[in-house]
Amino acid sequence: MKYYGVAIRNLNRQKKRSFLLGGAIAFGILVVTLINSFSGSIITNVGENFSQLMAGHIFLTGHEKTSTGKTINVIREDKKIIDALRQNDLPIRYFHKRSAFSGYLIFEGESITQQITGVDWSREKFLKERLVIIKGSLEEMSDPRGIIVNQKVAEKLNIEIGETLLVQLKTVTDQYNVGEFRLVAVSYDPGIFASISAYANLSYVNELLNLKEGEYQTLGIFLSDIRLIDYTAEKIYKTLIQREVPLFPRTSSEEGEYFQSLSRDIRAQTWEDTKFRLFTLNDFLYQVRQMVNILNTIALVVLLILFLIIMIGITNTFRMVIYERTREIGTMRALGLQRKGVRNLFLMEALFLSLGGVLLGLLLSGLLMFILSRINFGMDTPMFIFLRQGHLTFAMDPVRLILNISIIAVLTLLAAFFPARKAAKMEPAQALGKYY
Repeated sequence: MKYYGVAIRNLNRQKKRSFLLGGAIAFGILVVTLINSFSGSIITNVGENFSQLMAGHIFLTGHEKTSTGKTINVIREDKKIIDALRQNDLPIRYFHKRSAFSGYLIFEGESITQQITGVDWSREKFLKERLVIIKGSLEEMSDPRGIIVNQKVAEKLNIEIGETLLVQLKTVTDQYNVGEFRLVAVSYDPGIFASISAYANLSYVNELLNLKEGEYQTLGIFLSDIRLIDYTAEKIYKTLIQREVPLFPRTSSEEGEYFQSLSRDIRAQTWEDTKFRLFTLNDFLYQVRQMVNILNTIALVVLLILFLIIMIGITNTFRMVIYERTREIGTMRALGLQRKGVRNLFLMEALFLSLGGVLLGLLLSGLLMFILSRINFGMDTPMFIFLRQGHLTFAMDPVRLILNISIIAVLTLLAAFFPARKAAKMEPAQALGKYY
């Protein structure tokens, strides 16, 4: 306890010097904590935004093989599947049905390729909350042939609300078809998601695809907690296998090639009736997880670079401190303090310095994160995919925080070790006789 008191007193004697070094440490922990905390929330936010756009956390699609070997994407009968899911204790909130096609939207000589998703607007409240409507109204989607396109598509086609446009597409059996839509609303352009941001009524999309009433292409399953995706997907897979629902094998998405391997399986296999594939939001988010890993690696590199610079300052500062306190060291040694005690005293000062800087950095980062999280960037921003309802969010992994603090403490002690060892080697008579 005496060591602690002396160490704190010595730091307090040089307030300006201690504040500068502690401030440098605080800046380092501030930068790294912000990066780690932002990256920690990215996967959750991207996942939630994706789930709203795609209508689910877990998905089932049906596939049929024709006599010519062509694959048709269709779910004709889902009662057995939905009954099986409802009878199990699964954290499922909603089921959503969708169909989609990629075709050409045509208006007065202009055309653009666009994926059009068929939506059951009476059920999909999440999509209604997510879409940012610039012109028109969602209420007009009561028109069976209503369509919503993003701002960029509307400008490209030079079309206004209420006007009719044509669509050219291929049905599920690869036959050409043509239909008509009436533009009822224009949504904000979501940037990289522009190609999937056109929405129509599920019934009319199914009609254009030549699907019968009650048929569709994708069953989306919304969970009560996005963190339960992998656990729930495994339970759903086992449940459907037990109910003798034909399924493609689940393959690992760790290498980011889940859909490529699944496509190869579909082309290579032959089966009768409908065979289902189950995939999850996490299968789409492999690249996002890679980006998070890169951000965390960058944060670690920034931390190491900052503290290598700070270490030089700490080492030089402690050399100066030892020079200034040479006679004090000699007095303590003459009064019986051992070499180990002198060394540990200076290391204790360095440790308290680093912990004080860490505490200040965490307080500042917490304050800054609180301020940033209160800013509403809006849903009409290119970075919406990383936000939650237009706000930045932060989630710090406790293990990573402990790792950062440990690295800082070790590097600070290492920076002070050599000056402290030199102080410990001083002979009492020599230290009392002159300054070094």
